Amino acid sequence: MKLSVILPASNEAGYIGACLSALFASEAVEGGAEVIVVANGCRDATAEVARSFAPAAAAAGWGFLVLERAEGGKPAALTAGDAVAGGEIRAYLDADVCVSPPLMAALSAALAAREGAAWGSGQAVLPRAASALSRAYGRFWQQLPFNRAGTAPGYGLFAVNAAGRARWGAFPQIISDDTFVRLSFAPQERLSVPHSYSWPLAEGFSRLVRVRRRQNQGVAELEQLYPQLIANNDHRKPRAGELARLALRDPFGFAAYALVALVVRFGRAEQGWTRGR
Repeated sequence: MKLSVILPASNEAGYIGACLSALFASEAVEGGAEVIVVANGCRDATAEVARSFAPAAAAAGWGFLVLERAEGGKPAALTAGDAVAGGEIRAYLDADVCVSPPLMAALSAALAAREGAAWGSGQAVLPRAASALSRAYGRFWQQLPFNRAGTAPGYGLFAVNAAGRARWGAFPQIISDDTFVRLSFAPQERLSVPHSYSWPLAEGFSRLVRVRRRQNQGVAELEQLYPQLIANNDHRKPRAGELARLALRDPFGFAAYALVALVVRFGRAEQGWTRGR
């Protein structure tokens, strides 16, 4: 089965080169592969940088297309990419993510092998942050139960097979498109492959707060608009005893995580779009 990678990119000129380089260094995907970059609402050279990778795509045997949209908005960009994609397997990749060589082939094969609807991802790895606070926050956050469960959360990268893509039409205009898709599948319909990808965390206290607040708003929005999906949420919150043990093991990480959580809880609501990094 062919793999189509939909890659929305808004003002990502500084990141998309590394993303595409990693993608085109992937092991061969059975059935072939293509990537569709959707440069949406860009005020920088994202589209030009992406187009410069056409020779690398050809050398790797990948189909390659760059779409430009004047309008911003990630959900609309995802839908536009889907509209021209030809693969039975669809992967949705953030422009600041770098995949490991075996990931896309393994993910595509695992999804193709499923008879029913299926969702999948790989293993997110946080690159070393420049900010000591972000490093501490990320270190602690990765030890929480929802990051150590059997199925990968799918931050920055998720994929579905053809039956899975039929679960929804156009991407809804909501904050958390990735959570919407993941919760459209029951836990037993989700799979992980044991290959990694690099997913950068937000740098510094204020960015961590903005991103965390926006994530919380996205979950609350889903609970309000799609309450039927919440039954598929297997992200368990840590119990008090678990938090205490983790805090004793990593007090600085706990302090960073708790400080961000407190400010998010008692601060003002976040307006507009916020990057995951």
